Amino acid sequence: MRPYLGKILLRWCDQCHTPVLAKTCTACGSTTREVPLTPPGDARPAFPADIALINSIFEDHFGAPLIPDNQLVLLNKVPDTDRMEEIVIGGGIAGSIRYIPKERRWEPIPRPEACNVFRPKKRFVVVDDSTVPFIRDRGMSVLRPGLEEIDKEICKGDEVFILDKYGKCIGAGRAKLGATEAMMLQKGQVVRNRKNISSTIITGEATWSDAVLSNAETIKNTEDEAVQFVKSVAATYPLQPTISYSGGKDSLATFLVVQKALGNVPLLFADTGLEFPETYQNILDVQNQYQVTVIRTTTTDKFYATLAEQGPPAVNARWCCSVCKLIPVAETIRSTWGECLSFIGQRRYESLSRAKSDRVWRNPTVKVQVSAAPIQEWTALHVWLYLFREEAPYNRLYAHRLDRIGCFMCPSSDMALIHMIETDFAGLWKGWQAHLETWQREQDLPEEWIESGAWRIRDDMHEKKNHHY
Repeated sequence: MRPYLGKILLRWCDQCHTPVLAKTCTACGSTTREVPLTPPGDARPAFPADIALINSIFEDHFGAPLIPDNQLVLLNKVPDTDRMEEIVIGGGIAGSIRYIPKERRWEPIPRPEACNVFRPKKRFVVVDDSTVPFIRDRGMSVLRPGLEEIDKEICKGDEVFILDKYGKCIGAGRAKLGATEAMMLQKGQVVRNRKNISSTIITGEATWSDAVLSNAETIKNTEDEAVQFVKSVAATYPLQPTISYSGGKDSLATFLVVQKALGNVPLLFADTGLEFPETYQNILDVQNQYQVTVIRTTTTDKFYATLAEQGPPAVNARWCCSVCKLIPVAETIRSTWGECLSFIGQRRYESLSRAKSDRVWRNPTVKVQVSAAPIQEWTALHVWLYLFREEAPYNRLYAHRLDRIGCFMCPSSDMALIHMIETDFAGLWKGWQAHLETWQREQDLPEEWIESGAWRIRDDMHEKKNHHY
């Protein structure tokens, strides 16, 4: 079952060609329409690098780029074995892209609506008129007797578009046979048509500044509520206020809200020593632009000492969070203020545990810290529209196709992200690879342990020595 972490709020204005988080567009007053996102539905802006990736995937597979120039595009990460992202353009779902780790490649998963914005030049089939109502209206698959034409490049397992004789798209799905084999058959299934919730795509040029105007009232109301929350919590807990700052978008939005509520308060930055250079630069940018104090904890030595003893952290054995963040932060708070109130960029749409979390709480590992989440109910789009409005110095890693900011080798990352980091941040990854290889040799682990990403999951059955984790 796909998780609903909160109400899906995304809508679209067909007059301004912008995403809107309310039923009415503030810019033009038009009524907006729902966008049928797959839950959790935490869509975010696609940056130029994201759009370039999508277009390269579609051009390689279908012979043409999907996204025209000057369109606002959103990406919505949906549950999958590794990474899959829905592509929102013109207020509709044009399809998805899915990463296949073993092959280190992306594949397009189109929907018929994609043909509202582009025309495939290869990997399509054409069917005769008699089959169109069954395929288009009833979602039936393409059978050999109804097949009139099949692109010669189609191989078994390829994603293909289904067209009528006039070039109109009536479906999309996966080829059950290659082109040569299909043409030799007399009967049988050629393309399995995929059923999806239909959506409307109406394209038009727009900018993110236009989107900010379309959401002006929503952004203001959302900010006002968060500011009042901060003031209320600060009055309830008369402790030194701080902001837990990671260099990511959510902590930046939280900083801006708290600054408006309380003025400048110190930023607590848990410096693991495993951050991207761009993250360190973002810390400096925020510090210099807003003249705010940054208090750092440094834990690089503790991380590598624990690594040598316990092996790499894993999704189900994340000792790194306690060793590198929680414990050092607790020690810093205790030695600096005794106790403090920390505002944290937690949002319900990030995970099930965060959706269930209280808005104010104490972490059992950091009992000297009262934590509060001003942006708990914000979606990623709320955050980005707010940052765009404020012209805030967000981490440039987001423009490099990262959707979350943390340690460069975080085990919670999917393989799509890890493979990208291996390639684009080779200097960082080479050092981490050496640590993985050392542990692999010491534990006599299988050859594919690193390449497959198995190091990210702790499985004691694969360990030949008995360690306590």
